[in-house]
Amino acid sequence: MGFPGTRMRRLRRNATIRNMVAETRLSVDDFILPLFVCHGNQVRKPISSMPGVCRLSIDKVLKTCGEAADAGVGAVLLFGIPDKKDDEGRIGYAAGGIVQRTIRAIKKHFKDLYVITDVCNCEYTTHGHCGPVINGEVANDPTIEILAHQALSHARAGCDMVAPSDMMDGRIGGIRERLDTAGFELLPILSYAAKYASAFYGPFREAADSTPQFGDRRGYQMDPRNGNEALREVQLDIEENADIVMVKPALSYLDIILRIKDACNLPVAAYNVSGEYSMVKAAAEKGWIDGTAVMMEILTSIKRAGADLIITYHAIEAAKRLAKGR
Repeated sequence: MGFPGTRMRRLRRNATIRNMVAETRLSVDDFILPLFVCHGNQVRKPISSMPGVCRLSIDKVLKTCGEAADAGVGAVLLFGIPDKKDDEGRIGYAAGGIVQRTIRAIKKHFKDLYVITDVCNCEYTTHGHCGPVINGEVANDPTIEILAHQALSHARAGCDMVAPSDMMDGRIGGIRERLDTAGFELLPILSYAAKYASAFYGPFREAADSTPQFGDRRGYQMDPRNGNEALREVQLDIEENADIVMVKPALSYLDIILRIKDACNLPVAAYNVSGEYSMVKAAAEKGWIDGTAVMMEILTSIKRAGADLIITYHAIEAAKRLAKGR
């Protein structure tokens, strides 16, 4: 029956009834906070293209972890900024590397904080690509071997989960085999299963010092025009025993999040990436939008599309907003 018998506004009249019938509920438990960790002491270097986000030395990472924990954010995702690089990224699995040291420090001070580590080579290679370059192309299989070493080094340092972000074919299986053989069969893998070659990554590349020195990453990251391909990527990662699959970026790929959520029975994560974050902050600074309201609307849309977990630079701010009540 239509109007006047049906009036949709009846269930919108006040906040109480709106909250009672809300279909999507954003929670602090959904959030994972990315952190960029660098060498040094008392380092808090602002990222010019990401207002409010900084490169942090380990002591400052611990302070931020404390702020996250106080806000109720239970997980962080670590990206390492090394003090030196090599052509293949092997520095990334040094036992005394920046991520490995950070894991140990966090676990010493925050035993209950869940530590996820980015497993990739772009921050560690001199050329900024995700693995060894042979004849002008990133070599897939040698990269898997390096990634497996890196994941194992993170596991030995005490991380709770590894998150391979490179998009090499077969890397989930290679990492899983290496971890299992070394006795880390209970360590989960969060796979960047559908990672697109996106223009939204620009600010991140400043933060992580990972801009390719030649070419681009379209030879291994996904074409933004493709959706069915994302389902194939996810299925392959599931077959290689990924525990969680991710879509990156989130906002321009809400349709992909929904399709993957409908197609698989694994938890689905989404990365609310640097460009998405920076656009909100820039427009808010100009006074063009209500930054807090837009932030919460975007995060809610990602959850509504089907994401179980949201990696976002807004994590602490959004958690505090949720604590106050929307």
